[in-house]
Amino acid sequence: MKSLDTRSQILLKTLIERHIADGQPVGSRALSRYSGLELSPATVRNVMSDLEEMGFIASPHTSSGRIPTARGYRFFVDSLLTVQPLEGERVRALKGQLTPDQPQRLINSTSHLLSDLTRFAGVVISPRREAARIRQFEFISLAEHRILLIIVTSAGDVQNRLLLTRRSYTAAELSAATTYLNEHYAGKSLADIRVRLAEELHQLRSDMTELMSATVDAGTQTAEDKASGYVISGETNLLDIEDLSSNVSRLRELFKLFEQRTGLIQLLELSNKAEGVQIFIGGESGLEPLDGCSVITAPYEVDGQVVGSLGVIGPTRMAYDRVIPIVDITARLLSSALSARN
Repeated sequence: MKSLDTRSQILLKTLIERHIADGQPVGSRALSRYSGLELSPATVRNVMSDLEEMGFIASPHTSSGRIPTARGYRFFVDSLLTVQPLEGERVRALKGQLTPDQPQRLINSTSHLLSDLTRFAGVVISPRREAARIRQFEFISLAEHRILLIIVTSAGDVQNRLLLTRRSYTAAELSAATTYLNEHYAGKSLADIRVRLAEELHQLRSDMTELMSATVDAGTQTAEDKASGYVISGETNLLDIEDLSSNVSRLRELFKLFEQRTGLIQLLELSNKAEGVQIFIGGESGLEPLDGCSVITAPYEVDGQVVGSLGVIGPTRMAYDRVIPIVDITARLLSSALSARN
C-alpha cells in the first residue's frame, strides 16, 4: 500500500474530525472549507477516491459523503492525532475523587468516574490476587471443625474463607499456625506461597498438615474467584449513542458480552502486559460484538507492580483526543490511591 502524502493526511484528518463532531458523512465541499487547503472540490474528490480505494474511508449508500473505516480510525490514532494532556486543575479534581480507600470501593468509584467523564461504559478489572502480596494471615475458631481464615493483602484487601476441618484445633495450635505463616510467608504472593507451602508440608507436624493444606486450597480458590472480577458502569450510556443503538441485534450481543465477562476480561488483561494506553478499534479486539466499538485501556499498579487494568468502551466515532488522556490519568490516579494505602 502506498503511503499517504501530506495533502491526503490533512484531508483524512479533517474528514475524521468532522465526522466525530457531527456524525454525518463528509462531502468534498465541506473538506475544502475546513481543511485549510486551497483545493478545488474536484481535486478533493480525487483524493477521497484514493483514500476509499486504500480502505481508509467508505461511502454510505444514502450519501455522497464519506465516513471513516476502522482502518482510517487506526491511522488517525497512530499518526494524525494530537492528544492534549488534562489541565492541572482538572487532574487535581479527579484526584480528589480517588482518595485512598478500601480497594473494592476504589474500583467501583473508578468505574463510575470513567463512565461519568466519557459518557461511555467504564470498566475496571479488579486487582489480581495472584499478584497481590500477603501482609498477614489469621485463624479464628468459629465452632468445632470450623475455622475462619483471614488473609490481608498488601493492597489492604481482606479475604475471608471458611475452613472445614476433620478435627478441632485449640487456640494454641491456631496461634502457632498463624505465627508460622506470618513469619515464613508474609510479603509473598499467593502463587509463591502455594508452591512453597505445598513443598514444605512434609516438614510440618502431622497434626498441622491438614490445616496448612486447607489454607493453601482456600487461598488458591480465593485467588481464582477474585482474579477474574471486574466492575462495569455506564452500560446504559451506550443506548443513547445512535451509532450503536441503531443496530438492536448488535447492541444485544454487546450487552451479552458484558454479562459473560470472559472475553472482555481477556481483552482488558492484554493491557497488563503492555505499557501505557492501548487502543482497540473495531475488529482489532477479536470480539465480534465490539466490531462497532473502540476500547481504550491502561494498566494500573500497586507499589510499582501491575495488578489490573481499566478502560472505556464506546463507539468507534469517539473523541479520542479527549478520552485517551482520561483513561491514562485515571489509571495513574488509581495506582497512586491504591499504593498510598500501604
